[in-house]
Amino acid sequence: MKKFTILFAGFCFLFFNTAFAGKKACKPYLKKLHNIQAQQKVGHSGNKSRKLAERESKARDTWWQCQQGKLASKKKKRKSKTAAKKKSSTKVSYTRVWKNTSSKPLTNKLILKAKYQGQKQQDWLDYYQQPKQCRRPKTTQIFAYCLEDEQQQQRKFEVISPL
Repeated sequence: MKKFTILFAGFCFLFFNTAFAGKKACKPYLKKLHNIQAQQKVGHSGNKSRKLAERESKARDTWWQCQQGKLASKKKKRKSKTAAKKKSSTKVSYTRVWKNTSSKPLTNKLILKAKYQGQKQQDWLDYYQQPKQCRRPKTTQIFAYCLEDEQQQQRKFEVISPL
């Protein structure tokens, strides 16, 4: 009889200990379910209501599977070196917005001047023949070719019409 009580006590200890551990592991799922239910209590549109109902159903199923011990345990994946390199090589570009912190309005003007002025500018525009591929260059090689071609045409133009 003594062996039976020790065996029974040991079995109860193991059973309740694993049940408690299982409930502890399921706590994040229950917390997520409660969070979604709290969101449902706040007023919102019909479309959001349907989405929240779907999320609640999914969260409830996940929590229940965890409670039943049917949920597959999550294993942490080790990051490969290539994934780490890809992540580190990704460049993020930011645009800076300049704010006028002084009470005076900004008065800096951007002044662009062409290489030629007046009638010579008009003569240059009439002379310059842009190649078809230079209208929208697809590669840097084509872009470089277009710059070189424009410079060659400028040199020829300056020889023809010096002023």
